Amino acid sequence: MTVVTSAVLDEALKKAALAWISVGDGPALALWVLPLDGTLIVLSGPGEQFAPGLAEAAQVTVRLRGDNGGLIVVTEAAVTRLLPGSDVWDEVAPQLAAKRLNASGAADDVIARWVTTNCAVVRLTPVDEQAVERPNLPSDSGAAEPRETPARVETRRPFRLHRVKRR
Repeated sequence: MTVVTSAVLDEALKKAALAWISVGDGPALALWVLPLDGTLIVLSGPGEQFAPGLAEAAQVTVRLRGDNGGLIVVTEAAVTRLLPGSDVWDEVAPQLAAKRLNASGAADDVIARWVTTNCAVVRLTPVDEQAVERPNLPSDSGAAEPRETPARVETRRPFRLHRVKRR
């Protein structure tokens, strides 16, 4: 399945390894993606990246960066969940498992774990007429205050057996 897109969007999709994806009015989350035939494949679920509401959404906003790291494309994308056992799943899942860094086990074991833990593999297909490219991008940075997270842990001072002289 090849999707025809604008040249800037097509180039950004080909080079994407990370995309900022927001579901509805929610915050944009940086998610690892696999570019495939003019679309993006995203994996989320237990033991994988956290993307609340992505599997159930019909449409999301995708922000992609350019070669210099700056935002170059903002587009709406249709969300299609890939179901285990389908022809598309059989084509995409092995490619996704092969590109998955730090996965424990062989590709077949990883795919089986995705199925048993009900992980979501979704295809994001850009809605081409919705693409926003330069010079129409917003002029503000788009930066937001950091959100509270349970991952933040206070660190203790390191244990020292003997006194350390101050200089």
